[in-house]
Amino acid sequence: MSLERINALLAAMRGRRIVVLGDLMLDEYVWGDARRISPDAPVPVVEVRRRSHAVGGAANVAHNVAVAGGTARIVGLIGDDAAGKLLIEGLATAGVDVAGIVRDPTRPTTVKTRVVARGQHVLRLDAEERTPPAEGLRIKLAAALVKAIDGADAILVSDYAKGVVTGETLAATIDQSAGRIPVIVDPKSLDFGLYRGCTAITPNRAEAEAATRLTLRTDGDLDEAVQRIRAACGARDVLITLGDEGMILSHEGRPIDRIAARAREVYDVTGAGDTVLAYFGLGLGAGINAAEAARLANVAAGIAVAKVGTSAVTPSEIAADAEGSRSTAKAVDLAQAVARCEHLRSAGKRIVFTNGCFDLLHAGHVHLLERAKALGDVLVVALNSDESVRRLKGPERPLVGAADRVKVIGALDAVDLVIVFDDDTPLETIRALRPDVLVKGGDYTVGTIVGAEDVIAYGGRVETIPLVAGRSTSSLVESVRRGGPS
Repeated sequence: MSLERINALLAAMRGRRIVVLGDLMLDEYVWGDARRISPDAPVPVVEVRRRSHAVGGAANVAHNVAVAGGTARIVGLIGDDAAGKLLIEGLATAGVDVAGIVRDPTRPTTVKTRVVARGQHVLRLDAEERTPPAEGLRIKLAAALVKAIDGADAILVSDYAKGVVTGETLAATIDQSAGRIPVIVDPKSLDFGLYRGCTAITPNRAEAEAATRLTLRTDGDLDEAVQRIRAACGARDVLITLGDEGMILSHEGRPIDRIAARAREVYDVTGAGDTVLAYFGLGLGAGINAAEAARLANVAAGIAVAKVGTSAVTPSEIAADAEGSRSTAKAVDLAQAVARCEHLRSAGKRIVFTNGCFDLLHAGHVHLLERAKALGDVLVVALNSDESVRRLKGPERPLVGAADRVKVIGALDAVDLVIVFDDDTPLETIRALRPDVLVKGGDYTVGTIVGAEDVIAYGGRVETIPLVAGRSTSSLVESVRRGGPS
């Protein structure tokens, strides 16, 4: 699809009211390094560096819907515990309506803890309860669902087999949709008859093979699988995701349509199915035809697997991917930068950090950035926001806005990631990223570099790069004002 068409589809999805029903979970990541084997048992010893949390399961679907511009309402179950509180806070921060979440004091909030070292998942620990909720809680969930569905454009069912999605609940959901509201299901049950009456179903390869008892190798296998799936649940649209082979779509019994995946470096497949359900379902809810909605979901899933951990995919990322813009793709927020750097560091990469206004990029800047990159493997550049520049430089600066500065800096081969910070100093950004090397220009000394003390304390290095004589933004601006050469 062209960039213009993708932007039109993304615009059509904005503001659509989407209900997400399903199993809520909290994804916890324990980041560390593994350099030795335990003397007690033949297992790696992981030295923990930090922990992070993200909403997962149906909560991740809702998060993606909200980030994509939809209005997300979520219905599900959590425990009355600290994990449930974190999950609620994460969803609320993302702009998801959490009024439909029911608390069950007798069961824990589902938590999946992944231990990651040197870029690899070492271990996953699951804390969960899979039994269906008690009758009183089912009644509360049903009431929350009735309220949430009012005025909805689509219902997305995210089944992780943790007890919320039952035949009774699904039958009531599909009955309330009355054929007016599309119901899109990401299945977990091997019996797809559980989802009878849904508009669309989005199994992955393993789920489709288990449900149909087929091995999906050829187009003939896929065609037979689609027929069996449709016979079981009656779905108009069958979308089977095939990992690095992309996905296939069958719409209203027509021959399968293959949608190829773009080759990518895969960091983590966690949550990719949630992203597919969110974008495909949001597209159908916006009245977009199934083929275009599936292609958009395919692009979003490709972006999701190139991230570390569970993470929502933004429309700007999709547009940048379609445009093929390396500079825009390098632009990330702080949370994304932290996750990406932690993954790269665990794989043995050295993270270099520098910061500045970078207003009117000149040869001195390029020299600094190229020399900085040579000190490690990954260069992260933090730019002062426009407001931050004004506070530091005065009301006439910056001459170039943050969006353009990000694009220009990101276009340089030496730069790997670009973030924007709004504080007067990058101290909190440095503390979050924990770079291995902190770099500034030669007009600073180690004692005057913000963050140097922190970096040195945890064993990092602080380096200064000699300036290029006569090259500074201030002198460049003054020269232009005088009408002289730059």
